Amino acid sequence: MFKNYFKIALRNLWKHKGFSAINVVGLSMGLACFLMITMYVLDEVSYDRFNQKSERIFRINSDIRFGGTDMNMAVTADPMGETLKRDYPQVEQYTRLYASSGSKMVKNGEKFVTENRVAHVDSTFFDVFTFPAISGDTKTALNEPNTVVITKTTAERYFGSSKEALGKMIETDDNDKTLYKVSAVIEDMPKNSHFSYDFLFSMDNVSYDFGNYLSHNFHTYIVLRDGVDYREFNKKFDEVIEKYIFPQAKQFLNMESIDDFEKSGNKIGYSLIPLTDIHLKSGRTPELGANGNIQYVYIFSVAAIFILLIACINFMNLSTARSAGRAKEVGIRKVMGTDKKSLIWQFLTESIVMALIALIISVFFVWLLIPWFNGIAGKELSMSVFLSPLYIILIVSLPFIVGAMAGIYPAFYLSSFKPIAVLKGKVNAGSKKDYFRSSLVIFQFTTSIILIIGTIVIYKQLDHIQNSKIGFDKEQVMVVENMGLSSSARKSVKNEISSLSGIKSASFAGYLPVSNSSRNDNTFSLASVMDESNSFNMQNWNVDYDYLKTMDMELLEGRFFSDEFGSDSTAIVINEATAKLAGFTEPLGKKLYTNGKNNEILTYTVIGVVKNFNFESLRQNVGALSFRLGNNSWKAAYRLNPGKISSTIAAIEAKYKAAAPNMPLNYEFLDESFENMYKQERRVGEVALTFSVLAVLIACLGLFGLATYIAEQRKKEIGIRKVLGASIPNIVAMMSIDFVKLVLIAFAIAAPFAWWAMDGWLQDFAFRINLSWWIFALTGLTAIAIAVATLSFQAIKAALANPVKSLRSE
Repeated sequence: MFKNYFKIALRNLWKHKGFSAINVVGLSMGLACFLMITMYVLDEVSYDRFNQKSERIFRINSDIRFGGTDMNMAVTADPMGETLKRDYPQVEQYTRLYASSGSKMVKNGEKFVTENRVAHVDSTFFDVFTFPAISGDTKTALNEPNTVVITKTTAERYFGSSKEALGKMIETDDNDKTLYKVSAVIEDMPKNSHFSYDFLFSMDNVSYDFGNYLSHNFHTYIVLRDGVDYREFNKKFDEVIEKYIFPQAKQFLNMESIDDFEKSGNKIGYSLIPLTDIHLKSGRTPELGANGNIQYVYIFSVAAIFILLIACINFMNLSTARSAGRAKEVGIRKVMGTDKKSLIWQFLTESIVMALIALIISVFFVWLLIPWFNGIAGKELSMSVFLSPLYIILIVSLPFIVGAMAGIYPAFYLSSFKPIAVLKGKVNAGSKKDYFRSSLVIFQFTTSIILIIGTIVIYKQLDHIQNSKIGFDKEQVMVVENMGLSSSARKSVKNEISSLSGIKSASFAGYLPVSNSSRNDNTFSLASVMDESNSFNMQNWNVDYDYLKTMDMELLEGRFFSDEFGSDSTAIVINEATAKLAGFTEPLGKKLYTNGKNNEILTYTVIGVVKNFNFESLRQNVGALSFRLGNNSWKAAYRLNPGKISSTIAAIEAKYKAAAPNMPLNYEFLDESFENMYKQERRVGEVALTFSVLAVLIACLGLFGLATYIAEQRKKEIGIRKVLGASIPNIVAMMSIDFVKLVLIAFAIAAPFAWWAMDGWLQDFAFRINLSWWIFALTGLTAIAIAVATLSFQAIKAALANPVKSLRSE
């Protein structure tokens, strides 16, 4: 029986080639979108799950509010992991990762190269995370100082092979030209990990004041034993704060109890986040890589389903639209004894066959488009995902699910015809009162309009970020890494470059106004005796005399540092946010206090106020920040004259090469670093734009097919109207007006929902656009224009047809 159904299905598809082609192309596009988005979503939710203990690994987060400043950090104090393992049997193991240096100069042959994927880790690192060893023993690899574990690709790059690398020495350009022994080689870290490193150096080589519970610089992970609820374990941090952290805090804050600290509006808290949640649900400072966003996963998941539904709706609309053409077939079959159940199975089989053909074509589309999709999404997806058990199940089941979704209504609709009525010609599939079909068109365009509005808002917000007055000029600023040069050599090179005609200004710039730059959080107070009520947290940047000029920041009051004033060693320049936080109405001459070495109280005098500038993401409000005179020369910033960019860069390269011929010159432009902060949003915008366009195309394809069949059904009506004197514009308007009404209804439904969704998305940004009315008006007009353009071809074709041909049978 099913073999017969299959044969009849193929014959019908071949007989109605135009209908079949429109349906297959629409379904193929919908399925291709669905498959690509599914690949994207599955990749996003797979992060860190390759670790054998992934369900029991947790990172310790820190949440501190001090003096009106909030710090939500992905790092914690260096003793925290050891303390938890020692005091609480629920903790099986811990490990720390220290990546504050960001990069190392590593000698490869005769020259040093800059390696950015480096970190120092504890010897217990491989007890927590699963990174298989190719050679060496990871359990003991980092037990001693001056040891390093490298990845397979790194071993091949430096030594030719993984086996050759084991036991070899790697020289780094640290202060003392440290030699590290390669103690193990591991497989390359998976792409779906929230961190990725090529070099894992021993924690014993970190120069740090260990044992300080108040300094937070280590990413710390713990493994809980089986059966331990991490939410319950979070309560243990109150004991840790009381026993270890508060006693150290008392040493420099004049307070009696933790209650006094909290009554002043301050707080300190710690919590665990599951390892598998970090990529999508953590946006703290500092993260070890570019995280995703669970909201985008939800948005794209819903978009995938809706795009597939749009394609299925096309099938329903076209199938029911051409029902008059199959009405006699149904009537004759029923007269010949075919029951309703058999007819339903026949029509469902046709749908499934069409879905199967569309699926095969869609897989080809995915194969063709996956490199392009990876480029805009920042992924490394491959067709190998189709071999995974989950995807095999999905691929096998899709034709049946889609075929049933798309064909269930047409099957019941067509099989319900009364044989006597249809044989008398009393079926009118082109009826204007087909409310179900109209509701499907409304659904299609509602979804498309929501996607269009969302895409416009994302792009407008990104444009707003790029062109906002952020308080400094990020254009034409070249930032150079000064690693490998002595302090005196750095200063000499900087002075030589400053004299070049293409240079406006130059400054040592260890601290830059972009995320993931160096930061130095200090505790300051309004009185020499610090307590919980007069103290606050503030970033403090050590800069040179030319920093303000080079970054083109605006000075509102007072002055910046100058070598004409010897007292500037005890001076401080603050931003507006600091003045407001400290309650300074007239900041100049005011004193700020902080702790120096051996808890010595240092006093600084405010000499200037800088206009607020965004030194972190525009998702955050501008926080408290100050400048002090110092020499953080690990980076230099050069503001270039616009007309001489290429020649000036070449001259800068020549100066550095002359000073350090074996060292690489690493530089970037400040505007590029600024743009990188919003790379995730830009990629989301490009992906959203892509699928918005495809959703509209699929909807228009269905609308085109629907207009074709309705024009066919109404050709006699059109002929009569032409004979009676109707003009071509009248006929085009008559055929288009019903669809335009449906698009307007779709817009009325979509606009409020889109406003609600995008207003929620914009709440993540402290600096955001307003949802202007014109965005919605433009989208509505665009949707109408697209619908009219789609309909016009068939409407004009029908209006131009010779009425004699359509009426000659009457």
